[in-house]
Amino acid sequence: MLDRDIKALVQYGLQTGLLPECEKHYAVNQLLEVFGEKEYQDVELEEVQEPLAAILERLCDEAVRRELLEDSIVCRDLFDTKLMNCLTPRPAQMIDTFWKHYETSPQEATDYYYDFSCNTNYIRRDRIAKDRKWKVDSAYGKIDITINLSKPEKDPKAIAMARNAVASSYPKCLLCPENVGYAGSITHPARQNHRIIPIRIADTDWGFQYSPYVYYNEHCIVFCQQHVPMAINRQTFRKLFDFVKQFPHYFLGSNADLPIVGGSILSHDHFQGGHYTFAMEEAEVEKYFTVPGFEDVEAGIVHWPLSVIRIRHKDTDRLIELADHILKNWRGYTDEEAFIFAETDGEPHNTITPIARFKNGMYELDLALRNNITTEEHPLGVYHPHAELHHIKKENIGLIEVMGLAVLPARLQGEMQELAKALLAGEDLTKNEQLAKHAEWAAELVKAHSELNEENVTEILQEEIGKVFVRVLEDAGVYKTTEQGRERFMRFINTL
Repeated sequence: MLDRDIKALVQYGLQTGLLPECEKHYAVNQLLEVFGEKEYQDVELEEVQEPLAAILERLCDEAVRRELLEDSIVCRDLFDTKLMNCLTPRPAQMIDTFWKHYETSPQEATDYYYDFSCNTNYIRRDRIAKDRKWKVDSAYGKIDITINLSKPEKDPKAIAMARNAVASSYPKCLLCPENVGYAGSITHPARQNHRIIPIRIADTDWGFQYSPYVYYNEHCIVFCQQHVPMAINRQTFRKLFDFVKQFPHYFLGSNADLPIVGGSILSHDHFQGGHYTFAMEEAEVEKYFTVPGFEDVEAGIVHWPLSVIRIRHKDTDRLIELADHILKNWRGYTDEEAFIFAETDGEPHNTITPIARFKNGMYELDLALRNNITTEEHPLGVYHPHAELHHIKKENIGLIEVMGLAVLPARLQGEMQELAKALLAGEDLTKNEQLAKHAEWAAELVKAHSELNEENVTEILQEEIGKVFVRVLEDAGVYKTTEQGRERFMRFINTL
């Protein structure tokens, strides 16, 4: 069995182009060494038809049987990445191949790199396929909803092992370039099958890679080669456009640089991009305006639940100048009537979430105005999902959500299945420990949908979850999409 599965794994490497024919013997013996077996002299391989995940699962089962690893998700991930390391080309080889493809076109290069990242199992396609995804109509366009199931939950064994693990600060975070080739630990994923593309933006060294969790098509991460904190400034806009010029089929955006309205990693400067059209990109400008000194730059307020300014021009230098002007004004802007405070007790609150793209022969920059002020009524943030929506979404509204894609917690998958059963059975949700948090929302849902039955309950739940997420985005907007909200928005615009 071991013999067959190792040969199947090597044949997979040959079929996907990870391994050249001349290295198959070496790869087989590397894999045998992992299991403590003797080398082979002759290697005969047969074509592989089954998925990579099935081969790796059997090899992990064998390793558990031989007591080479604990039988937990985390330990299996560490071990199967060690196996894939035996098939993964060295960084210099892969980088050279990428740039050869780039000579033909940037898209051919990214197509190669994305397939490579999937074939090495850095992007685990079998897990990504489990994610729940659907779209819902809204007043702002079609909103994307996802329940992310590809990020494995730690099981009790792994949690216990992590508690006893020796603390380590290497790599400093999940984005540091030192992750390439890293064997991993109980507290840090293995990255032996991970490769990054070094690039230059704004005359500084950055790295380009894909997210292993792929929240949308070709979800990429562009990160500083140095472990420095997030910062939104003039150079941010230049960096975004420098990347988009090199890869014009990709958009690139940045999380905000303040807690609550920022992303999950503020300690390492990075951007996120990809080959996907979000609802915000398709949203139209509802009101155009002109900024003195920038009459040549198209500018307007986007019809979107968050407060977004869109600027367009063929010359990125003009966009960078205007974006810097808007950012500086917003950083210091206070409007007490609108409950916008630039700072309180010396703590800054105003920042921007920017997104750059090349579209229809023009460069575009969307600037979402953000504010992270908190109050006793809203301790997690005034412009953050409010408490009545936390049963669906409590986490920060980062770049991906700003653009119109909900990344909802994995717990919702099971909860929605149980909720569907409970609604059909007419159960009292307040007495159900798991579902009690949904009780008030579910009661309104039942009132609104007298047609609810076994055939349509899932569709109705998905539609209503979508409506909640739209409200989440509206909560995150510093200016509401009302007449009063737009008047207040224009007060800021007029300061420009």
